[in-house]
Amino acid sequence: METRDYLIKPMLNQDYPVAVKGEGIYLYDREGKKYLDGSSGAVTASIGHGIPEMIEAMTEQAKKVSFTYRSQFTNEPAEALAYELSTLCPGNLNWSFFVGSGSEATETAMKIAIQHWQEQGKTEKNHIISRWMSYHGITLGALSMSGHIARRARFEPLLEKHPVLSPPYAYRSWLPKEESKQVEWYVQELKTVIQRLGKDRIAAFIAEPIVGAAGAALVPPDGYFKAMKHVCEENDILLIADEVMTGFGRTGKMFAMEHWGVVPDMMVLGKGMSAGYSPIAATVAADHVMAPILNGSASVMAGHTYSANPLSAAVSLAVIRYMKKHQLTERADMSGRYLMNALKDLQANHFIIGDVRGKGLFIGVEFVADQLAKTPFPAHAQMTRLVVETAKQNGLLVYPASAGEDGIGGAAIMIAPPLTITQQEMEELLHLFGQTITQVEQEVINRGFFPSAM
Repeated sequence: METRDYLIKPMLNQDYPVAVKGEGIYLYDREGKKYLDGSSGAVTASIGHGIPEMIEAMTEQAKKVSFTYRSQFTNEPAEALAYELSTLCPGNLNWSFFVGSGSEATETAMKIAIQHWQEQGKTEKNHIISRWMSYHGITLGALSMSGHIARRARFEPLLEKHPVLSPPYAYRSWLPKEESKQVEWYVQELKTVIQRLGKDRIAAFIAEPIVGAAGAALVPPDGYFKAMKHVCEENDILLIADEVMTGFGRTGKMFAMEHWGVVPDMMVLGKGMSAGYSPIAATVAADHVMAPILNGSASVMAGHTYSANPLSAAVSLAVIRYMKKHQLTERADMSGRYLMNALKDLQANHFIIGDVRGKGLFIGVEFVADQLAKTPFPAHAQMTRLVVETAKQNGLLVYPASAGEDGIGGAAIMIAPPLTITQQEMEELLHLFGQTITQVEQEVINRGFFPSAM
């Protein structure tokens, strides 16, 4: 008897292994195969799988109350989590709005930014500016702010034209090597965009501190965010830091913006916030952002059924406690330095690795057909897919990412294992990745995509 699928999976014509167990940095499928989770899923499972403390936190909260609706009740875990975030976040980022996903959180930040100016009578300040090679979510509002060309393409007629700035992309930049000169160029571009659009029409500038899926860990030059925030302040434009991927210790700091000592006006959190144990994300706004709303309508025009869900909030609190207890932010910094250096050593021995970049356990690897010329593989080579699938066959999970000057033809992956990864487990990851790259190199030679290696 023929069977059929009922679940809409990412690729409808593809078979997926059935995951049945998670333990530490490993996942196991129904056939018993073990996978090293080298990407924490979608850079989410930051403390690993099957942690008893998380299961206990979920169970204890479920015994009390697992759902309340935000317009009828508040609840203890959500209140406690909002307070905890106010102590963790820099500056006066004291107000938290909880939602179920990063896409919801970036849209909420967009709405709060626009309402911040509306409450002051500046109703034309409703445009959000963002960068190409960026990703802020898949809902239409979040996608409008995203410069991820492939994900925008199908819905382009429905989207706003928010991406207008260049991403900091050191590997492919034509700018001078001096970081101060690079910052000057990016600042001038921002000033030009503001002049063209008019500062009276721009509500906010949203940016990932380190670009994730759209660019494979693009790290800005030192001084970039400090200078960009200064321009925003001069023009009454709010700065929104999208820390959905980079937050909660991933880059070796609690929040990636701390690497440059810059406090945004709003910060968007998710993924590592609950480490994948329950859906939750947050928009965290500064006191001065909320002040006009508090003194005006006293209500943020946003909300979702599962906003401030007590079960998810309890899980997030447990994740934060676990991170502090095991000093996972500090471990991410140390492990990241080791893994980065080891991957660069691997790069020296493999001709398809063009660049290794990132911070902490947030590392991007870009693949090229020619290391000297930095020639990207053609889109039809499907190099990213080849690397991801070959790694998976070898029992290693890595995360696909975009790369290349146009954000379409390049190939890259992210390596972002749980922050709990041990030295022995890192050696295993490196072995599996090296094995994968060796196999992929032979495959691209066989296919004729790398003539200079023949």
